[in-house]
Amino acid sequence: MKKNTLIWLVLALFTIVVGVAGCGGEKKADNTGKKVLRVGAEMTFPPFEFQDDKSKDYVGFDMDLSRALAKEMGMELEIQSMGFDALIPALDSGTIDMIASGVSITPERQQKVAFSAPYYKSGLSILVKNENTTIKSFKDLEGKKIAVQIGTTSAEEARKIPGAVVREFNGVPETFMELKAGGVDAVVNDLPVNQYYLGQFEKKGDAFAKLATTELKNAEDYGIAVAKKNTELASKVNKALETLKANGEYDKLYQKWFGKKQ
Repeated sequence: MKKNTLIWLVLALFTIVVGVAGCGGEKKADNTGKKVLRVGAEMTFPPFEFQDDKSKDYVGFDMDLSRALAKEMGMELEIQSMGFDALIPALDSGTIDMIASGVSITPERQQKVAFSAPYYKSGLSILVKNENTTIKSFKDLEGKKIAVQIGTTSAEEARKIPGAVVREFNGVPETFMELKAGGVDAVVNDLPVNQYYLGQFEKKGDAFAKLATTELKNAEDYGIAVAKKNTELASKVNKALETLKANGEYDKLYQKWFGKKQ
């Protein structure tokens, strides 16, 4: 969701900071004879993509999905880290072959790139304690105490709710702790963020919260982006994505990063 606030620059001479895992370009990968699939991402968007503090590897749902797609297509994956605004110029210049970086499918972007079928539906969601049965929609938040992260779209939308008392915190974890302590009735945040932390709570045996509803505010789909002219790759990505969903691999990755679908 937050990535929608970024301006998509079309300058091809944008400075690109590249982090490489694999071998270069359209050459054959060493010892495998496989073609290289170069994916670009901006590595500060957990749980979709980020750099592990200890291993320094690029990890996250998008990265795991990209690896699975490359494997299904019989290719070696190369990950390139760069600024979000540099992704489309890099795709246009041929520096990368596809973008997997929590990119929302919008009409504006569809004029510049070709998107895969949607692989994730995002939007604002509501988190409440397990015992809460009164909040089942955004309308039910009227007059309630809501925790949000300061400076986010969640905060903007929460302030529009009639009678709501909005408490803003510097970090996402603080909003959840306030909910657990009973200081607020609900947390409003991007769906992937809420799902990620629910999964972390479950792993720690502290599953005190749940998604209040499947309703999403400002819903949007994420897609894998490839160059508009690269119809062959677009077709292969869609076919591989369909296979991963059919054979259960997609669900395994989803559960790893977001927990069970609710």
